[in-house]
Amino acid sequence: MEFDDPAGMLRICTERLGEQAGRQFAAMARRGFRLAPPAADAPATGRCRLGGPALLESGSLWPEFGGFPLSLHVVLDTDALAPWLGDELPTRPGLLNFFHLDLDLPFDEYRELDLFAPEACRVIPADPARAVETTAPEPARSYPATPVHAAQVTMLPGCWDVEDGDVEFDRDEHWGAPSLILDKMDGLDANTAGGHRAFGWPDTSYASRVTVRDADGPAIHLLQLGEDAELGWGWGDAGTMYFTIPAKAFAAGDFGKAEANLRCC
Repeated sequence: MEFDDPAGMLRICTERLGEQAGRQFAAMARRGFRLAPPAADAPATGRCRLGGPALLESGSLWPEFGGFPLSLHVVLDTDALAPWLGDELPTRPGLLNFFHLDLDLPFDEYRELDLFAPEACRVIPADPARAVETTAPEPARSYPATPVHAAQVTMLPGCWDVEDGDVEFDRDEHWGAPSLILDKMDGLDANTAGGHRAFGWPDTSYASRVTVRDADGPAIHLLQLGEDAELGWGWGDAGTMYFTIPAKAFAAGDFGKAEANLRCC
């Protein structure tokens, strides 16, 4: 769920969930971005873009899995995003390159690869002052470089990323916190699971969580990628790709711990 007005978000939460549960749910809000094509009143944000060559520091090796090169999907310019994220961005990694296994191979060969293996994705930071454009080696797919505008939004988790201890609820009326959110906040998800988002919370219409938890709390959502007919990428039947990272690794700037999660119908 995403809101342009944090005050309006709090009002809606308390109206629908009650004063206590509403404030508890609103406190889970995170700042994030809706990634959209630039416009006259919404210019491209820094060096953020979909597709194109990677922006890697000179001498960096192109990431591989099983002897095959990964494909560059997105570059995020965290220096341009930092003013809105504030303390929610504990380190300044500069540029973040998002890769996933996506090869231009015959289907019989491609289907033998494990797209769900942890090594099938990588998030590689780069110093903007030392980053150079690096073209993907074959048979990795390359996509057209498409600048994006990162629109600032405040996000709440979808129902499946809420646990029973997060909010108060009537156990006689709801089987758990996800049931409460699904019922009372119905109509606010806006079905953005098919869109492109950065940071904040993931938005998913699928009955499973994305931001798994450990001792440090919910994982940090880095990037959500929906199908994109213009760029020519997609995952399964209405699939969405989510990049997340454990909270402790994010606080330390250890993007080698990032993971990719694919959800599709």
